[in-house]
Amino acid sequence: MESALPVAEFQQIKLRPVPKVKRRAPQPPVSLRLKQKNTSATTKTTTLTTPAKLYGKDLSEYDDVDVESLLAQLSPEEITILAKEVDPDDNFLPPDQRCGYECTKEATGPLNRKQLIEHINKQAIETPDEPEFEPFVQGKVRGKKWVPPPRDAREIEAEEQIAIDMGEEYEHALNDATQEEIIDLAAILGFHSMMNQDQYHASLLNKGQPVGLGWDGITKSTQQKLFPMDPPNSTDVEESIKRVKDDDSKLIDLNLNNIKNISDEKLEQLFAALPQNEHLEVLSLTNVGLTDKTALLLAEAIEKSKTLRVLNVETNFISPPVIVKLVQALLKCHTIEEFRASNQRSAVLGNKIEMEITDLVEKNSSLLRLGLHLEFNDARHRVAAHLQRNIDRSELQQGMSSVITTTTTTTACISSQLASSSHASTSSGAAKELSPSRVRSLAAFEKFIKARTWSQPADTVTHDLPPAGRLVRNLQASSEAGTGAGAEKKI
Repeated sequence: MESALPVAEFQQIKLRPVPKVKRRAPQPPVSLRLKQKNTSATTKTTTLTTPAKLYGKDLSEYDDVDVESLLAQLSPEEITILAKEVDPDDNFLPPDQRCGYECTKEATGPLNRKQLIEHINKQAIETPDEPEFEPFVQGKVRGKKWVPPPRDAREIEAEEQIAIDMGEEYEHALNDATQEEIIDLAAILGFHSMMNQDQYHASLLNKGQPVGLGWDGITKSTQQKLFPMDPPNSTDVEESIKRVKDDDSKLIDLNLNNIKNISDEKLEQLFAALPQNEHLEVLSLTNVGLTDKTALLLAEAIEKSKTLRVLNVETNFISPPVIVKLVQALLKCHTIEEFRASNQRSAVLGNKIEMEITDLVEKNSSLLRLGLHLEFNDARHRVAAHLQRNIDRSELQQGMSSVITTTTTTTACISSQLASSSHASTSSGAAKELSPSRVRSLAAFEKFIKARTWSQPADTVTHDLPPAGRLVRNLQASSEAGTGAGAEKKI
């Protein structure tokens, strides 16, 4: 007896047999399937195919035709004509084979565009026009004349109800006005779409309306005015740099605009001489090819400048970060009042750069005008508000300086007049004194002059009050002091 081998546990599991599935052949569509009689044994199915057609003709009769034999019977010219009949939208053919046109002419040489245009114009002029079937007759209407459809009665009633009563005086004036006067009135009211440019500008300039042009006048093109070209900038760059180095007192405005052949070495020499110059006030460097390298040197020169008031570096190749450096340099130069740097290499500065420029401008108390294109509204409004505050502060300082100068001059005149009058009275030995009314008027005027000046040391540093406020305050203080002194005398 042979011992039975141990059987694995998974082999003891009995699996259910998988049923066999009989695959069916693919069936044709229902519309093309015809069923015959069903018998108890089998069912016979017949499949029909749709015949191919071209332009509505059946092509099944050409199935047995030998194409090679047909092509062998064609001549080379016929084969060429047959090869040209291709589908231009056939993606299986290369693009150069989809076009049926083939130029058989020999090349006459390289393309001459000028001669080609002259030949085309000559051909167009020499080619006669095609004759018209019916010649044009002026005044003769051909076809039906367009008649607008009748309007709705409700629209007409609505327009009649919207009638403006302007009064008898205005209605009488408008009814009696001429057409030229009506056009002038429309131009003054801003209805420029009702007239052409000649009528509009003639009304504004009070030149009289052009003859023959009314509401129905034909607008004619006006000839453009030709202005002479601006002469080129003839400033000698080397001589100007030498004058800046020598600190020429007559060189106040240096204009190097539109000089494109200035080398970087000359610009470096100019910027190196700016800190030592004490007379130059205006420097214009528009369209001279400034780059970031030379602009950084200009920023260093601005920080040390003592008299420069206006700086213009528009239309150059300065990047936005270097523009920030230039604006930052203005903080250390308290004399620059106007700075222009628009139209640079980058048309848009960006939000980050604009915010940096805005923060730097708000820290600058001497800048009055800034020429930069700021895209964001927040930056524009903040810069405009701060520049307006700087302008107001500058005007106030100028006004106060003029008042102080006038005060000093007037006080000196009063003192000299009093001294001369007292000297005359003592020298003559007579008891000729000033009249009491004159003494009171001189004292009141002197009090008024003193009130207009700064009476407190803090006023010279911070302008907390405007001139009118300081005047009222000083007058009150002087009146209170006078009342106290009088009271002490009475006691």
